[in-house]
Amino acid sequence: MELDDRKVKILEAIIRNYLETGEPVGSRTISKYTDLNLSSATIRNEMADLEELGYIIQPHTSAGRIPSDAGYRLYVDRMMADKKQELDDKEHELLKMQDMLLDKVDKVETLLQNVAKTLADNTNYATLVTAPKYTGNRLKFIQLSQVEPGQVLMVIVTDGNLIKNKIIQVDTELDNETLLKLNLLLNSSLNGLTVEEINLTLISRLTGQAGEYSKLIRDILDAVAEAAGSPDDLQIYTSGATNIFKYPELSTQSKASELISTFEEKKELTQLVNDALNKEDNNGIQIYIGNETPVQTMKDCSVVTATYELDEGVKGTIGIVGPKRMDYEKVVEALKSIKVQLDSKFKDS
Repeated sequence: MELDDRKVKILEAIIRNYLETGEPVGSRTISKYTDLNLSSATIRNEMADLEELGYIIQPHTSAGRIPSDAGYRLYVDRMMADKKQELDDKEHELLKMQDMLLDKVDKVETLLQNVAKTLADNTNYATLVTAPKYTGNRLKFIQLSQVEPGQVLMVIVTDGNLIKNKIIQVDTELDNETLLKLNLLLNSSLNGLTVEEINLTLISRLTGQAGEYSKLIRDILDAVAEAAGSPDDLQIYTSGATNIFKYPELSTQSKASELISTFEEKKELTQLVNDALNKEDNNGIQIYIGNETPVQTMKDCSVVTATYELDEGVKGTIGIVGPKRMDYEKVVEALKSIKVQLDSKFKDS
């Protein structure tokens, strides 16, 4: 006698019902719990076969059946196989998403670098373009992947599909199943939260659920706060800094050296970007002339910036730096054109 699919479904229904109620299960009960659309008589015959096969037994005091040890074993083995397949499928989906997101990061970086270079070539001025920045930093997705023993790569996606990566040092090697469970725990608990909303109560609950991995969860939450909440990790792409040598008023050794250093170190450029994002009027176009610029080394320059928008609240800055006698009309038109193209490019991607 073979254990066919129908018998397996009836056995699983018996076990699930018995686990819920603790009472012996009869054929009439099973007819209500399965989608087999079988009569009670047919189910009784199948239950008789299951009893003959040793998967269920009949207590002497009841007409119903309960699972035998062999029945429990079959149920558990099938359940674990299904769970393993589910874990494998989810892990595959997570890995596909990670690859897709990392690929998107590379494409965005390349695009913005090309924008900076194209503007510099077309205007003969120095240019800068920032990666889009989101002020709220709500978490959308977290992915942990072990890159080598002792190191885990954490990929964080925030609103607007902004992506940040961080390597976390770990004390022990983690298998794929453990990583998946940690990923599910983190995403189910942190999705939609800002860094500020990850409070002590939530941290305590997560570390409690993580059990032996509680220290790792604390390290991950610290890394999340650092990566998603850090305001000073703005990515700025520059090009054409040497174009300033074309303008005598900027090409003296001291002025040129200061400007080149500003574009190489980029730290002071963050002040300019933040100021432009905070002002943001005139359709996203800002023009700073001489002392109006927040960057000390650019007091002899004019700076024109434009704000592009990836999504609501997710913005980046494009800037052109040149002499005060720059061709303002040409620069503003170039920025408006690039701004429209970036808005469209990001919203279509």
